[in-house]
Amino acid sequence: MSLSRPSPAPTRRTARLPRGARRLQLLQAAQEVFVAQGFHAAAMDEIADRAGVSKPVLYQHFPGKRELYLALLELQVTELTDRVRQAMSGTADNRERVDGAVGAYFDFIDAEGEAFRLVFESDLRNDEDVRTLVDRGTRACVEAIADVIGAETGADHERALLLASGLTGLAETSARWWLASKGSVSRDEAVAFMSALAWRGMSGFPRVETAEPSSS
Repeated sequence: MSLSRPSPAPTRRTARLPRGARRLQLLQAAQEVFVAQGFHAAAMDEIADRAGVSKPVLYQHFPGKRELYLALLELQVTELTDRVRQAMSGTADNRERVDGAVGAYFDFIDAEGEAFRLVFESDLRNDEDVRTLVDRGTRACVEAIADVIGAETGADHERALLLASGLTGLAETSARWWLASKGSVSRDEAVAFMSALAWRGMSGFPRVETAEPSSS
């Protein structure tokens, strides 16, 4: 689920909210602070102020800064994984699936709030739980794409996974490059350009054919 950019910190405490709505509000505030400052420089005081709540209220939902960060990271990893899976399941046309996979990365990276920085640029990447979450999301995206690549190239599953990891890497790197230089190329043109590159590479990959039995 995407989190929209929260408004500036309110000048007074917010009204009582249902627990789920309060949790979402806290995650929205945390996203802006963590994206802007990173994990280490972020302070729970600032997150509470941004959300318009007291620190005790924040700690009722998250026992510490690390737990809050992990909850937000898991939300964003799930968001990216869901985007890629939907792209794979939304059509039976493999060419459109490649377009969708590349587009999923572009849309995730271009989403309001720049939460992609938590997934791809975390200053807490050496934390085992953070690394596990990110790696799990990466694996899920790669596996979602691998079946398409296997069908197009004839590669076995392990080789299809390797090729799929290349496609996700292409999509992520090009989307981040595009965002940094945004304005020179439209989103649709950039996605079409990169998905065409990926598709041509896949279509040119030698299919694995079953060898004909030799005649005696």
